[in-house]
Amino acid sequence: MNVEITTLAERPQLAESLWFADTWPEFLLNDLVGRAHFGRIAEVFPEFTLVATDPDGTVVARGHSVPFALHQEGRGALPAGGWDQVLVWAFRDQRTGTAADTVSAVDVTVRADRLGGGLSALLLDAMRRNARARGFAELVAPVRPTGKHLEPGTPMAEYARRTRADGLPVDAWIRTHVRAGGVIDSIAPCSMTVTGSPAQWRTWTGLPFDAEGEVEVPRGLVPASCLPDRDVVSYVEPNVWIRHALA
Repeated sequence: MNVEITTLAERPQLAESLWFADTWPEFLLNDLVGRAHFGRIAEVFPEFTLVATDPDGTVVARGHSVPFALHQEGRGALPAGGWDQVLVWAFRDQRTGTAADTVSAVDVTVRADRLGGGLSALLLDAMRRNARARGFAELVAPVRPTGKHLEPGTPMAEYARRTRADGLPVDAWIRTHVRAGGVIDSIAPCSMTVTGSPAQWRTWTGLPFDAEGEVEVPRGLVPASCLPDRDVVSYVEPNVWIRHALA
């Protein structure tokens, strides 16, 4: 595939081009931790932000990762808080000058008209190579399985471990990680959290949210919990922690 992948630190002029229309569901863009930190990754960690361009210079995919101190006192295990927690740790460590020992993938997004062409695997490989080149021995990733939204009622632990006849994971994005050398570590049960009023959730999803109970939302990995009497809807998404040894 004829694309060039570099860090944003190497091509800072592409910073504004990173924000093409992405493929994340609208409600996930209202995860408060993500809203506070995600947009700052490219500025604070440009050497861990990857950009893929066509020969004409058009940005066709991006990959965000962050360095953080996994093995400092009080941490050690990959956190139940998954994506949200690793963002908090990374920015806290950067602010306090804490030495990082691990890199976490945070986002690999391919432009909608280039989906299905293998770019996500190329970005993941580049992310692994970039972390290794910077002296890190491990890349981790709180993975959002691409097919799980088709089975919102299936426990994530069951879904993540499901394999095909060839032994590879059924889920395409988990399979990409495993093919690249990743190993499933654990489930992050509260990796992303979105809480809002029923009115907000109506705007984000087009669903009524007028009755108490679980509501399956478009492209949600699990149902949201609706409590109209309290004027609140909560969505707590599990992700899958995958570890990539780089040594």
